[in-house]
Amino acid sequence: MTTVYDCSVPDERADGLSAAASAVRAGRSVVLPTDTVYGIGCDAFSRGAVTSLLAAKRRGPDMPVGVLVGSWATIDGLVLSVPHEARVLVEAFWPGDLSIVLPHAPSLQWDLGDTGQTVMLRMPLHPVAIELLREVGPMAVSSANRSGNPPAASAQEAVAQFGEDVPVYLDGGPSGEPVPSTIVSLVGPRPVVLREGAVSLAAVAEALGTEVPLAH
Repeated sequence: MTTVYDCSVPDERADGLSAAASAVRAGRSVVLPTDTVYGIGCDAFSRGAVTSLLAAKRRGPDMPVGVLVGSWATIDGLVLSVPHEARVLVEAFWPGDLSIVLPHAPSLQWDLGDTGQTVMLRMPLHPVAIELLREVGPMAVSSANRSGNPPAASAQEAVAQFGEDVPVYLDGGPSGEPVPSTIVSLVGPRPVVLREGAVSLAAVAEALGTEVPLAH
């Protein structure tokens, strides 16, 4: 059974967040609003949940899933180390439309797809997403769409794509422009922008105080 919760209604928002948290803890996927498009997310540490999420999207592990966090401090337990550049970008752009790729902590038992022992992290600028993340911890989240279809810009569009494959939909109203996050890799010897999205290359370079190349 699928339930859509209108998060503009306080009681329904509370019920929806409770239902979403229960579903995530049970290894199920949920649909949640973010500051870009709607996302489909699950427990980042549950291999079975991530496998189910990828199956719902009809895509394989060759397109790995990023991880959303609910606070700056969360990243310290997820990565091998947090370089100075990462702290600078977090303070400049989180919560917001910037994703950071770092080597993940080798102790973590997760499988997000073919990540090459890295993880892509972001803290979204959406109160419903933040509240859920702070309740359940880091979530593996991908855009809410079947592979090959456009990302859902509303809860209703997500329902049309996933139907009963997802038990809980949190309706946070229509999303903004479907502009993806900017992705900065801090895996190599110097920062590299893997994808220029909502945050400009110039803004990243200004924050870091150095020229940052765009990957080809």
